[in-house]
Amino acid sequence: MTTTRPRILTPLTADSARWADGFWGGVQQRTASTTVPTMWQSLSDPAVSAGLRNFRIAAGLEEGTHEGPPFMDGDVYKWMEAGIAQLEIAPEPWLADTIEELAQLIARVQRDDGYLHTPTLIAARGPVAASDLADRFHFETYNLGHLITMCVRHHAVTESTLLLDVAIRTAGYLEGLAANQPLELARSAICPSHYMAVVELYRATDDRRWLALAQAFLRVRDEFEGGDDNQDRLPVHEQAVVAGHAVRANYLYAGLADLALETGDADLVAVLTRLWDDVVDTKLYVTGGCGALYDGASPDGHPWQEQISRVHQAYGRAYQLPHTTAHAESCANIGMILWAERMLALTGEARFADVIEQVAVNALLAGISLDGTSYFYTNPLRQVRDLPFELRRAGDTGLHPVPVPPKSDERLRERYLSCFCCPPNTARTLSRLHERAASVSDDGLFVHLYGGSELRGALDDGRMLALREQSDYPWSGRIVLTVTDAADGGLPLHLRVPGWSAGATLTVNGEAHEVGAPGTHTTIARPLSAGDVIALDLPMPVRVLRAHRLAEEAANQVAVQRGPVVYCVEEADLPDDVLLEQAALRRGTTFGTEEIEIDGQRLLALTTTLAVIPGTSDDALYADIDATPLTDVPARLVPYFAWGNRGPGEMSVWLPIVW
Repeated sequence: MTTTRPRILTPLTADSARWADGFWGGVQQRTASTTVPTMWQSLSDPAVSAGLRNFRIAAGLEEGTHEGPPFMDGDVYKWMEAGIAQLEIAPEPWLADTIEELAQLIARVQRDDGYLHTPTLIAARGPVAASDLADRFHFETYNLGHLITMCVRHHAVTESTLLLDVAIRTAGYLEGLAANQPLELARSAICPSHYMAVVELYRATDDRRWLALAQAFLRVRDEFEGGDDNQDRLPVHEQAVVAGHAVRANYLYAGLADLALETGDADLVAVLTRLWDDVVDTKLYVTGGCGALYDGASPDGHPWQEQISRVHQAYGRAYQLPHTTAHAESCANIGMILWAERMLALTGEARFADVIEQVAVNALLAGISLDGTSYFYTNPLRQVRDLPFELRRAGDTGLHPVPVPPKSDERLRERYLSCFCCPPNTARTLSRLHERAASVSDDGLFVHLYGGSELRGALDDGRMLALREQSDYPWSGRIVLTVTDAADGGLPLHLRVPGWSAGATLTVNGEAHEVGAPGTHTTIARPLSAGDVIALDLPMPVRVLRAHRLAEEAANQVAVQRGPVVYCVEEADLPDDVLLEQAALRRGTTFGTEEIEIDGQRLLALTTTLAVIPGTSDDALYADIDATPLTDVPARLVPYFAWGNRGPGEMSVWLPIVW
């Protein structure tokens, strides 16, 4: 193992970074006032969810059997993490009381050896013996990982050791598995949140026992012979491309990036960089969505067929990016943010922050309704009427298939899903998004995300720089940062120039300053003091994007993007006599902007003219084209994240390009 310690950026937490106003400030306010409380209403209502009730049964407070999927414990832990993050931002008595009650309940339920999995613990109270790790799809290590992560965050915010002790006992249980039952541990490492979790525990306790445990997880995985769906067909260091279940992959590589952050393993960093490039260059949707396939096989087309295994909710081949049947599970998209922020900390490279923003502004926000109360599990890039085949319903695990009706344009967000893993994952990600806004290192303060932040970066040598951002980003590219406080000349300031931008300009107190290349951080090294004003202007022309020649489903089609926001056309914005498949974009067409509201949310739409391809009532697989000349109609494109908030209807990100 090569151990050259990489430069590490340390993200700012809520005491030093928050969304005070602006775009992300509005999302944070909605998350606190609506998403977190309404989600708890669902999880705590036994008529809706068994989330809370399962813990009460396991504690002996109620009679009954376990209900819901085996990973439901993790839904409660992720919701608690969201609630804890909100308490760090602002006190809320009902939320603090609820978190404390749940903390006491969890500590009561946990077995003495650290094991906690309510399906097994409830079964053990009955006449039939239940055993740990009996089935890899019981998701025990996934649940335990989210438990540890939540407990560590609880300790950081409240200083209570109640749940930190729970986390330590849980990690001790996993440590015993690594030593005594490595095969069972490796087999059960499904959606391996426990990799990230034990590194977080190491950081909280400074106990190298937990860092050694993370290393043991990797060793045990490499010794296990599995399949591509769980990224364990090959040892990690031999993996050249990303394959299989997208949530599992992104969680795994995020956890390994955490390990590299602490060990300085340059060989592991090289592997992660290679795998990252494979995803971003060949498998990432323009929206930031991850995991193209509902189902498939991997390695697809491999000459040694005995190595091929079934994959689901998975990355496919390079450039295999279907639109209507895109899976792009919200949890996979969140996993990409987790992986990206760790690669950013490892390298300091702005390209990783670009992807955080790409996912957050598009795929992440598409997974939740504009009012903050309902959710998607999958995030397609196209929705059409009368789909002639079934797709698993949003939220179905595959264990108990619930088909979508053929009238697939009725697929809408739901307040509660039978598989509820994505909504609390979305809530905790949005509740902690301020932690991705900026970082510090000995080199200064790095600003990664824009959208209404207040930041304060400080170093042990006494230097400090505090900023307040004023902007209408992502609708406007003008970002004004005012220095609100500084000590000892402040810190060098590094501002991300997004990779999508061109022609950015920068001034400091009205004086022009050199700007770095797109996809980098540009540096202001001069001393700064309170009252100084930095203005970064990012031109936001509408961009019309084509896909790679091998992305077959996007052949001769284009997508529209302005700034970081990807747009789509919805049925609601087309004339009544124009069908989605008739709408096309003429090459060279111009766009305007228009402020609109959907469900009370202010948005910036694009106005344009679309060409109308003559329609046909002939449903033949192949038919002659209509020679009627194309006509033009006025139309509007809306941000992709806002689609599906006006009732059922067709939608597409990609449109045919015509001349």
